[in-house]
Amino acid sequence: MNKIPNYIKHITSLFLLVVLFNVVFRLIFYFFLVDLSNASTSEIQKAFLLGIRFDFKLASIAIFPLALLILIVNQKFYKRTIYKKICTLYSITIAIVLSIFYLMDFGYYDYLSIRLDAASLRFLEDLKISSQVLFESYPVFKGLLGLLLFAFLVYKLSSYLYRKFKQNNNLYYSKKKKAFYFTGTFLILAFSIYNSFTHYPLRWSEAFFSKNNTVNQFALNPVLYFFDSFAFRSEAVNMDEFNKYYSVIAKDLNLPKDKVSFERKVTFPDSLKTQPNVVIVMLESVGVKPLSYYGNPINSSPKMDSLIPKSLSFTNFYVHKSGTAASVFASVTGLPDIDDVNTASRNPMIIDQRILFDQFKGYKKLYFLGGSANWANIRGIFQANINGLQIFEEGSYETENRADVWGIDDYELFKETDKELKKLHIKKKPFVAYIQTASNHIPFTVPNKKESYQPLQDNEISNKLLQKSGFKSIEQLNALRYLDFNVGRFLERAKSSGYYDNTVFVFFGDHNTMMNRSENYTNEHDLNINLQHVPFFIHAPKYVKPNEVKRNGKLIDLFPTVMSLIKMNYTNYTLGRDLLDTTNYINHSSFVYLKMKGEPTVGLLQDSLYYSKTNISKTKGLYNLNANELKDLKDKYPLKAQQMDSLLAAYYHATKYLYFNNKKSSK
Repeated sequence: MNKIPNYIKHITSLFLLVVLFNVVFRLIFYFFLVDLSNASTSEIQKAFLLGIRFDFKLASIAIFPLALLILIVNQKFYKRTIYKKICTLYSITIAIVLSIFYLMDFGYYDYLSIRLDAASLRFLEDLKISSQVLFESYPVFKGLLGLLLFAFLVYKLSSYLYRKFKQNNNLYYSKKKKAFYFTGTFLILAFSIYNSFTHYPLRWSEAFFSKNNTVNQFALNPVLYFFDSFAFRSEAVNMDEFNKYYSVIAKDLNLPKDKVSFERKVTFPDSLKTQPNVVIVMLESVGVKPLSYYGNPINSSPKMDSLIPKSLSFTNFYVHKSGTAASVFASVTGLPDIDDVNTASRNPMIIDQRILFDQFKGYKKLYFLGGSANWANIRGIFQANINGLQIFEEGSYETENRADVWGIDDYELFKETDKELKKLHIKKKPFVAYIQTASNHIPFTVPNKKESYQPLQDNEISNKLLQKSGFKSIEQLNALRYLDFNVGRFLERAKSSGYYDNTVFVFFGDHNTMMNRSENYTNEHDLNINLQHVPFFIHAPKYVKPNEVKRNGKLIDLFPTVMSLIKMNYTNYTLGRDLLDTTNYINHSSFVYLKMKGEPTVGLLQDSLYYSKTNISKTKGLYNLNANELKDLKDKYPLKAQQMDSLLAAYYHATKYLYFNNKKSSK
């Protein structure tokens, strides 16, 4: 070892320290964040070893610039003070940057159960709100203090290593030996980056070897994956592909075959004599899995449990993409959000759309939320497309007791909404209102007591029952219970205020909350579509008979279904359809957009079948959601797979087309 130059030992020490640093964070992730209880030992071992390879790769990339400098100047590295300063500053920078990435990854995974990727940059679009969520959910100041302390420790360690290897640095090495060490070290670091004996380097896609997505997430290195995922960015409309599949979407939506047109006029000869009010309630982070009505073993939603049987409900209803902004965009515009990195609501080129919300003639149009409408450019979605819309947000209400980053909580939001709707009822002015709830969202702020609501304590729910339910924490459960309480309380207020009987109440979940794998909806969890499966029910005893509709539905069908139900004439320019119309629409499907094995993926659901295709590698699969064991059936049923593939492509390219060709100016 004494014959090895000190500067080579220095590079080796730095490399191994960064590897150790990466491995420590991997172990923290393993012991405290990821749930691998349903994974086999062999899968965990493979994921861990694969993850170590990613960690080695990151370590090589991280120290490569400094290592190259040391190799070039070799023994002179210890003779000039400037090199010590460069080494120390570089070491501290690498340590802090990697620490921030890992800490952000922990929070991101805790929120969405996926590793940090380029899509996380969408939170920077609303930096103020995202910062508030961060500060209210995590001990940020303690974390910053910890980072400063860590930076000091890195400074001391870097100085120690420099002093250590500066000693005995006067040994003579020939140019031949220096060239040997330069080439050897360079090749070792380069190989650590390539990290493979095959023709192809180590890539993020190798992490997705298991059907258990949690195992795959464990294998990834979030720093590398963050930069790799920049390849998945949205693209413009491909007119060749759109024209290729237009006949497919035309058949599915009963459109003209001889020309490109999505316009469908819907008229009712027996229109209602009265104009019923419409109130649309977006239930934040509510899927079917956490609701006791749909089989959750915890009595999590007693109010909605009693409400759904008295309503028109749709049991196979899916939102297109997991994310509140994506669901607000889809529900309002009638187009799925298929943007890869940001949300479609943030794209100024596509927010101008011809939508159904704007066609409520003679109605007062309102939008209620507890926080600011500037969030995710939601204000632009509503104001750009809905004439005469009145937005109620923070600063608009008579009473404002800010609960957290999302503004006033759902109790106050529903109470203030009721005041405005009561005023319109007294004036006999029909209204259509969109209410966006938020309390069932981290940081899960709920009161210690609110009328009959009280949060459950840790000793009131056993760990076994909580685990069986799929809830990740008692706080998550209490937030859903609080939203459920407020839904019931809102309807009580509507009755007292007098507009209940003449109002159609529409409830839908914007996406499911992130839950652990459990006995319910296991196949959906394994296919990563459990976040899209949400409740959708319409409650209006005067206008709607209770019924359970099992055919597939999707979020863009919301407005066509509601407007048809109240027999309002409208012109539909969107991809949505009336879910109750079995004459013009024979096949009913759900279209979803998600990530599978790290890639943007489109999926189609028809009855019990789910077909998916990744956008980059074009990996395809056909699965039966009711099967005891998930098996790829595309080779067994090639015709069905091909039919679903064509319809899936048709929806995807039609969405891209309408983003830019459904503007009001194109009338």
